[in-house]
Amino acid sequence: MASRGAHLVRSGSLFVNGSGIVGRLFARGMESLLDQLDEKLEVGGIEATLPDGSRRRIGFHGDGPVAVVQLNSWYALVRLATSGSIGWYRAWAKGEWSSPDPVPLFALFMANGESLGDIGRAKGSARWYNALRHRRKDNDLVGARENIAAHYDLGNDFYREWLDPTMNYSSARFVDGDDLEAAQRRKVSLLLDRLDLQPGMRLLEIGCGWGSLAIEAARRGAEVVGLTLSAEQKSWAEAKIAAAELSDRIEIRMQDYRQIHEEFDAIASVEMVEAVGEKWWPAYMDSIARNLKAGGKAALQFISMNHRLFDGYARNPDFIQAYIFPGGMLIDEPRFEGLAGERSLSWQDRDGFGLDYAETLKIWRERYDAAVREGRLTGFEERFHNLWRYYLMYCEGGFRGRGIDVAQVTMVRAA
Repeated sequence: MASRGAHLVRSGSLFVNGSGIVGRLFARGMESLLDQLDEKLEVGGIEATLPDGSRRRIGFHGDGPVAVVQLNSWYALVRLATSGSIGWYRAWAKGEWSSPDPVPLFALFMANGESLGDIGRAKGSARWYNALRHRRKDNDLVGARENIAAHYDLGNDFYREWLDPTMNYSSARFVDGDDLEAAQRRKVSLLLDRLDLQPGMRLLEIGCGWGSLAIEAARRGAEVVGLTLSAEQKSWAEAKIAAAELSDRIEIRMQDYRQIHEEFDAIASVEMVEAVGEKWWPAYMDSIARNLKAGGKAALQFISMNHRLFDGYARNPDFIQAYIFPGGMLIDEPRFEGLAGERSLSWQDRDGFGLDYAETLKIWRERYDAAVREGRLTGFEERFHNLWRYYLMYCEGGFRGRGIDVAQVTMVRAA
């Protein structure tokens, strides 16, 4: 019987993550890649220890993140050069490189994303093969359910042990003195404030998670329909709603956003669009425009990739898409805003808070490590725990490097 989470480890391993025997024969020659990195790192740098024990400073042309890296095998650079972030993770998992704290390294790569170009992206046949595997995870009506289940149905007990009590799996909004739960409640409150909810209004939540936003909206007097494709989330949310004595005001449906055709006074969606995929962005916006009454407001929280980096990102499936979120894709905000405008949905009051997400991820990792240490995450192998830690560090570095951002925005449908 397979251990819990083994499907994610196995799925990611099916992507190209190195270049085989030929790459191993020429691995020593990859020291030239360090010369390229030294030239192209405009800010920050790497304090590197090489496989022969020598040390090298790479970059340091301007202020920025400073990473400490022990390169244990030249083949790690082969993986990076040929397979990008997928290969770089594989090299870490195999001990071909290590760091006392990988977060600054990920922040460094992201902060220098434009100057580095394709140095850290898959190339040649690896790029095409990995792109094909990613396309096979298309989020059509069948594929979307499979992709969501692969990530979110790891088990409510799994997420409970390292998320905060509200079970919010999205960026919090911090002010001085906040713990994670307070910051998550603030995030929900700020998003709902955008909607001007009044008692009796109907709210549609696209991607309702474990139900915390729906409960807060119902407490404000709204009648809520929440959509999810996760059986685990639906079960948890309904139990939580019943305990709050709000079952008469909230309905949780196992329903795809493309299949709902009703009128709502307001719509909310928190970090769900990243699971849609670029191909389905128009359908997602169609759903909002179709279901939102004239003059109604929609409030979104979304994660975006730096517009100048997006095309390279979209052409090269990364570690997250291979191992963590099958079918996932961060949005290109200018294009997304354009799709909204084409459907008479304005784009108002954008508020970005990427460093809050970095802090959220740091706290999640600390809580995750504590749960593993205390034996509260059962049924998972160590290689899965290592994968999950890497995922949380990888994302934290992305936000600290400012190449990705999280934001809330209000859209208003023309009257």
